[in-house]
Amino acid sequence: MQHDLIAQARTWLAEDPDPETRDELGALIEAGDTDELAARFAGTLQFGTAGLRGELGAGPMRMNRSVVIRAAAGLAAYLKARGQDGGLVVIGYDARYKSEDFARDTAAVMTGAGLRAAVLPRPLPTPVLAYAIRHLGAVAGVEVTASHNPPRDNGYKVYLGDGSQIVPPADGEIAAAIAAVGPLADVVRPEDGWETLGEEVLEAYLARTDAVLAPGSPRTARTVYTAMHGVGTSVLTAAFERAGFPAPVLVTEQAEPDPAFPTVAFPNPEEPGAMDLAFATARRAAPDLIVANDPDADRCAVAVPDTSVEGGWRMLRGDEVGALLAAHLVERGVSGVFAESIVSSSLLGRIAEKAGLGYEETLTGFKWIARVDGLRYGYEEALGYCVDPEGVRDKDGITAALLVVELASVLKEQGRTLLDLLDDLALAHGLHATDQLSVRVEDLTVIADAMARLREQPPTALAGLAVTSAEDLSRGTASLPPTDGLRYQLEGARVIVRPSGTEPKLKCYLEVVVPVADAASLPAARARSAELLAGIKRDLAAAAGI
Repeated sequence: MQHDLIAQARTWLAEDPDPETRDELGALIEAGDTDELAARFAGTLQFGTAGLRGELGAGPMRMNRSVVIRAAAGLAAYLKARGQDGGLVVIGYDARYKSEDFARDTAAVMTGAGLRAAVLPRPLPTPVLAYAIRHLGAVAGVEVTASHNPPRDNGYKVYLGDGSQIVPPADGEIAAAIAAVGPLADVVRPEDGWETLGEEVLEAYLARTDAVLAPGSPRTARTVYTAMHGVGTSVLTAAFERAGFPAPVLVTEQAEPDPAFPTVAFPNPEEPGAMDLAFATARRAAPDLIVANDPDADRCAVAVPDTSVEGGWRMLRGDEVGALLAAHLVERGVSGVFAESIVSSSLLGRIAEKAGLGYEETLTGFKWIARVDGLRYGYEEALGYCVDPEGVRDKDGITAALLVVELASVLKEQGRTLLDLLDDLALAHGLHATDQLSVRVEDLTVIADAMARLREQPPTALAGLAVTSAEDLSRGTASLPPTDGLRYQLEGARVIVRPSGTEPKLKCYLEVVVPVADAASLPAARARSAELLAGIKRDLAAAAGI
């Protein structure tokens, strides 16, 4: 067994094109570190609906140039098998470790396979890549990013020519094509022959961002902005300047791309402590709101002044921003369909119904939301918003920021705030309060065991609320294809439990709806919702054994 493992590692080492990972793997072989080698050669990184994502390092269970070259060769074979030989593949990348190398390798493989490749001019937000696919008439796009994952991770997102991320069966067919790739020496990789795009594609994207705003709308709200050490600063500030918003006050410590993400434990605005520097900057600058992007700028977080919380600033939940943007678009008189994933707040459906607009619920992820017929607006609770689906068929943290600052400006002119509008929505539709129980694990069997336990012994009540229905989503529903998840309807609440598709986490999404008679009843409704959410979280954790 040990001999086979060492032989497998030596075979991998012999074709690894990267001196850094060759040295790393050579040292593990030399040291006879069979535990680490076993972890790296336990299989291969699985290509799924999020593409590839994993920790950087040598071996088939890590992200490295060998894995990326194989993925690119498989994607090229998939495209050519569908008659797209000679088609254009656009490649974007963020500022993480190895991202530029992976983008260059992908361009070389596509060129060698007889496709045309064009690489974005520098590290840019993921939505710029999603836009460029449709703008340039590409047959596919690749974005090298691990979004808001830890610093040692990287990833590989694949889009097809409609500008949306891949969904089944394409993901399985591409995975099969990757598995069929032979020795790396047989993958043709020329030194050049692909195009490096100029700034024109970014200019076209920025020109499109203006379209999300209402002509002549107020542009007065002042912001503090953080890019969370990612690639958002230059694009967002350019978009704000074009739109005529006041220049945002930057969180200088996090404004420039840095793959080490030195000021945050996790570069995700939702993680504890990630917004601390933004809050500190806001306390000095006294803006109307804080806007944050994640490192590849496809997500948008918003914080507002709130004297009732310690430090005077409060992060809005993704569901709150989702409802605010929906209400703003309704007020502007838009038409079309509003869509969200099943883990997001049911408030969007109430807003759409009252406005006479279409409404759709999808599986988790913008790969599904972006495919809704007639989509005008889509969002997901994890800070993702699609506000211009004709331009970007994915979440876009830049255009979402523009729209939320426009809304803040409209309210500012009325002497009101985003919190005032949230109160209005609670009075109109009931207080929809959401929370999440999220457990990060080292051992993935913990997640499998929790899901099995809940399937075998589903809870009958949570926080004293009776469970009125329990659905195993792996069997599919009338409106949803099968997915690994569980959904419980309660009297005045809803719970969804699912493994994360991109991180080693079990995620439980909680929502309670408390009726509100009048404005004076809001504080009591908030207290009741907080009590229910805490109780559901406690009882669900016990039921799942986590």
